[in-house]
Amino acid sequence: MRWDLFCRVVDNYGDIGVCWRLAADLGARGEQLRLWVDDPSALAWMAPDGAAGVQVVRWTTPAADLEPGDVVVEAFGCDPPPAFVARMAARAAPPVWINLEYLSAEAWVARCHGLPSPQPGGLIKWFYYPGFDDATGGLIREPGLAAAQQAFDAAAWLHARGWAPRPGERCASLFCYDTAPVAALLPLLARQPTLLLLTPGPAQRLAHAVAPLPGLRCVDLPWLAQPDYDRLLWACGLNFVRGEDSFVRAIWAGRPFVWQPYPQHDGAHHAKLEAFMARWLAAAPAALAAALRALWQGWSGAGALPAAWPDAQAWADHARAWPQTLRAQTDLGTRLLGFVQGKR
Repeated sequence: MRWDLFCRVVDNYGDIGVCWRLAADLGARGEQLRLWVDDPSALAWMAPDGAAGVQVVRWTTPAADLEPGDVVVEAFGCDPPPAFVARMAARAAPPVWINLEYLSAEAWVARCHGLPSPQPGGLIKWFYYPGFDDATGGLIREPGLAAAQQAFDAAAWLHARGWAPRPGERCASLFCYDTAPVAALLPLLARQPTLLLLTPGPAQRLAHAVAPLPGLRCVDLPWLAQPDYDRLLWACGLNFVRGEDSFVRAIWAGRPFVWQPYPQHDGAHHAKLEAFMARWLAAAPAALAAALRALWQGWSGAGALPAAWPDAQAWADHARAWPQTLRAQTDLGTRLLGFVQGKR
C-alpha cells in the first residue's frame, strides 16, 4: 500500500524518532511511504542512509500538492493539512486514516485503542494506541531484531569506536531530559568503577557540570544513527533512557535500564511511570521491585534518588526475562497492517 505519515517535530527528537522507526519498519516489509515532516534535520544523523520504501517530504505551509495514498497516519495528533484532508475525502475509496498516539501502559489505553472518530466529508479517523498487551497496538519491533542481537559482539563494537571499558569497569549509557537529577546520580554510579557513555544534549551538559569523581569515567558520544543507538543499548550493562523510542529499545535490549518519561507540567508523566512499573514489576521479587520503584521514581522527580542500589544480578535476570512475554506478542507493524486491511 501507499502510506502518508505526518510528523511534527515539537521538541527533542522523540516524534521523528518514532515516526522514522515505524516508516523504516513498514518500508522493509514492502510498503511505500511518504514521511511528511516539518523539520527533517535530525534525519541527517538519525538515518543518514535512508530506508527502502521511504521518501521524506518536507511539510511546508502551504503543503505540497500531492494525492493521498491508501493510508494516512498522523503521529501524535498532528492534523494533516486541510487541503490534503479534502483530497482524502474526494477519493473514490477514502484512505484509512490513523491517529497514532503516544505509548502508555495505563488501563484506559486498551479501552480507547481502535475507536473511530467521524470526520467531516464522511471520513473516519481511527485511534491507534501502542501498548504492552494484545488489547493494544503493540510495540515497534522489526523482524530480525532478536537474531541481530544474538549475533552482536558488544566488546568488538565498543573497541572499534574507542569506547571500550577498562578492566573492572561496567559500561553504562545516559540519555535524559534536562530535568534528570544527574548530579545526584553520578556519585551513586561512582561507587563502582563505571564508564559512562553520554549522549549529546542534556546528558553531556548535566554530567560535565559535576566535578570529576574517582571511579567514574565519562565519554561524550556523537549523534548516533538509530541502528547504532540500538547497538549502544545492547553493549551496555546499564542504560538510562527517556521518552518513547529509546524506552522501547531498552526493553528489547534486555539489559537493566532506568526510564525517564517525558516531563509534563501537569504531572501526567508520573501516572505513566506508575502504570508501567505496576506491569513491569508485577512478577519481580519483592526486594527488587521496591528498589527499582524507588530508583525510577527518584530519577523522574517523584522523590529523591535512593542511596541503596538494586541487586545487580536480580535486576539483570529480570531485565532479560521480562521482554520474552512481549516477544510472544505480535509487533506494532504487523498489527497496524492487519488493522488497516480490516478497515479498507
